[in-house]
Amino acid sequence: MELGQGFLKDTIKRFRNYRDLGERTLNQLDEQDLLVQQSEQANSIAMIIQHMHGNMLSRWTNFLTEDGEKEWRKRDEEFDAALRSKEEILRLWNEGWDKLLETLESLTPEDLTKTVTIRTEPLYVYDAILRQLAHYPYHVGQIVQIGKALRSDRWVALSIPKGGSLEYLEKVKKGEIKQP
Repeated sequence: MELGQGFLKDTIKRFRNYRDLGERTLNQLDEQDLLVQQSEQANSIAMIIQHMHGNMLSRWTNFLTEDGEKEWRKRDEEFDAALRSKEEILRLWNEGWDKLLETLESLTPEDLTKTVTIRTEPLYVYDAILRQLAHYPYHVGQIVQIGKALRSDRWVALSIPKGGSLEYLEKVKKGEIKQP
């Protein structure tokens, strides 16, 4: 496989994996959990998703032809407490991820060395992708950590449960589990 095509395939796989981790967390939470702020300065899961949604739509809409920071984006409002339903929060989550993946899947290896801008900063396409591959998992990690704290002893592990490393490795070796 050509390097550029491999890069696109692998980054799409990584983004899908982080989307899945977030979704498996969201599936364990109820509507009220999504609105909890641990302090006035902390973000709720709903706020994080609002931010990710705004970022994803801004960055990935007309990705190759417009600055990734769109004039219509209202970033500061993404961190306002919003009394949204779980259905609405999940709609924002899916809309953002769908836009990201649709755009990535439309790229060709030749696009990777084109230049795009984010807040007027020129970046190679591959670097802009890497930038977001660092950004979104950071927020997914926040969502997972908040969800884990809220669910406490009712939390269902998303990967290897504590004390289960050897059992997990044996299942991988036997082909019973596919690694992400």
